[in-house]
Amino acid sequence: MARKADEPLVLGIETSCDETGVGIVRGHTLLADAVASSVDEHARYGGVVPEVASRAHLEAMVPTIQRALNEAGVSAKDLDGIAVTAGPGLAGALLVGVSAAKAYAYALGKPLYGVNHLASHICVDQLEHGPLPEPTMALLVSGGHSSLLLAPDITSDVRPLGSTIDDAAGEAFDKVARVLNLGFPGGPVIDRYAREGNPDAIRFPRGLTGSRDPVYDFSFSGLKTAVARWIEAKRAAGEEVPVADVAASFQEAVVDVLTRKAVRACKDEGVDHLMIGGGVAANTRLRAMAQRRCEDAGITLRVPRPKLCTDNGAMVAALGAEMVARGRSASSWELSADSSLPVTETHVPAEEGHDHDHSHGHAHDHDHVHELSKKNLYES
Repeated sequence: MARKADEPLVLGIETSCDETGVGIVRGHTLLADAVASSVDEHARYGGVVPEVASRAHLEAMVPTIQRALNEAGVSAKDLDGIAVTAGPGLAGALLVGVSAAKAYAYALGKPLYGVNHLASHICVDQLEHGPLPEPTMALLVSGGHSSLLLAPDITSDVRPLGSTIDDAAGEAFDKVARVLNLGFPGGPVIDRYAREGNPDAIRFPRGLTGSRDPVYDFSFSGLKTAVARWIEAKRAAGEEVPVADVAASFQEAVVDVLTRKAVRACKDEGVDHLMIGGGVAANTRLRAMAQRRCEDAGITLRVPRPKLCTDNGAMVAALGAEMVARGRSASSWELSADSSLPVTETHVPAEEGHDHDHSHGHAHDHDHVHELSKKNLYES
């Protein structure tokens, strides 16, 4: 059966952190989403250990690709392209994925597409709700990123409006969960406890919401510190810490800031759609507050199902399929991992003299969880 030219069959590989994700997409249709997670191996360290993640990717890669092909019911030779996360992320982990993608693409004679992790988080929504409106406003919230992005064209034009200047939202969830002795990762467990707590019990600070603060940037470091000091004071006084109330009040502060700034960005830019992606987008309170505030502002909210919010290969395949459908140039065999690839580079095309040095002017694009987790290698 002939396939439409705008429905390319693409395999995507995602290894930016601790999930080995392999997805297969035909156009905007998800055929397979196979994931092998090493999160349990990192839990005892309280954060992701880069070397452990890289080794886990290496072991999981071939069986996860085979599982995806079997799930999709397709042969590798039928693929129209192979997409892989080229950055941002953990350098060693990214290299495993890029190396695997290059090997498969070369062996199969298929075009290779090195794509941006953040742009992939936006594009994955096409698998759930159809083609993205142009432009799309996206709020990406994860362990390393809290970003507001305007995407007139997901394959070639993504513009950062604001980002985290210190701790990202997901990192703050992890750190607060650690102080409360709730384990790692912090997002799901705090979400669970918060449902039993009172979000108005404690008034924690809302960072960067003053009249002179950057309108679209985020800061959660002060909030994390405020929560830790509040807990310490309770413990020092010999009082029991109301875990559910702390979790609910902390979560409310995070979600309040995220949704308020996202809706304001939509209004300021005249965009009537908001897409929320990244691991923290699975948070039930974030979804509920975003829905209410978007409805009040006449904005259509698009949030993928939780499994597509966390890191996965489907999102990489989705962006790769869009690259093929729109005739974007493939990457060269010299493609390498770029741990601080800016979101303005939605993919890495084969371009002579292409500048891979993004060290200047992109401090906000660094993944703070990744920076933090490097320390774990040296801490007992």
